[in-house]
Amino acid sequence: MCGIAGLLRPSSIDSDTAAVRAMLACLMRRGPDDDGLERLPHATFGHRRLSIQDLSAAGHQPMRSGDGRYVVVFNGELYNLDELLAALDVSPGALRSRSDTEVLLLAWERWGLGALERFAGQWAFAMADTVTGTTWLVRDRFGEKPLYVHRDAERVAFASSLEALTRAPGVQRTLDETALAEYLAVRWVLAPRTL
Repeated sequence: MCGIAGLLRPSSIDSDTAAVRAMLACLMRRGPDDDGLERLPHATFGHRRLSIQDLSAAGHQPMRSGDGRYVVVFNGELYNLDELLAALDVSPGALRSRSDTEVLLLAWERWGLGALERFAGQWAFAMADTVTGTTWLVRDRFGEKPLYVHRDAERVAFASSLEALTRAPGVQRTLDETALAEYLAVRWVLAPRTL
């Protein structure tokens, strides 16, 4: 498992680096091997890495696509790497790393959102297009990998844990009593509320 965190804003970012570092500190147990942070024009991405498939520095995140257009922070695993590489007509030897993060980026470059239909596995990731300024927050079909999101008028915050999310500016730290009652009654909280 790894941990991802970040802040997205509609206007330029001033001081989100410190906030994302604080969020990443809460995710150390999810990724003790490495950490990375990248500031983009309208987003700051952070990553805590648990090295599994590629133990080298080539698997460091945030990771950029070969042409630099896309930047991703990824928590998860793509089970069908061989199938994806065959469809992309890429040999494993042509890759910079042995990480599925790089394959995810190649697939996104080729198929955009259509890449999601081709993925088999479990994942949560944030993908930024530095050309259009678009950012996607994506979670696997069954929600196996956690992705918590908070949105207000100034920003969108995301993280792999609620603890990390509460370190983001603007995230309230008060208990929603209605959500608590709902959880106690039916054992879950209906979106968009949270405890």
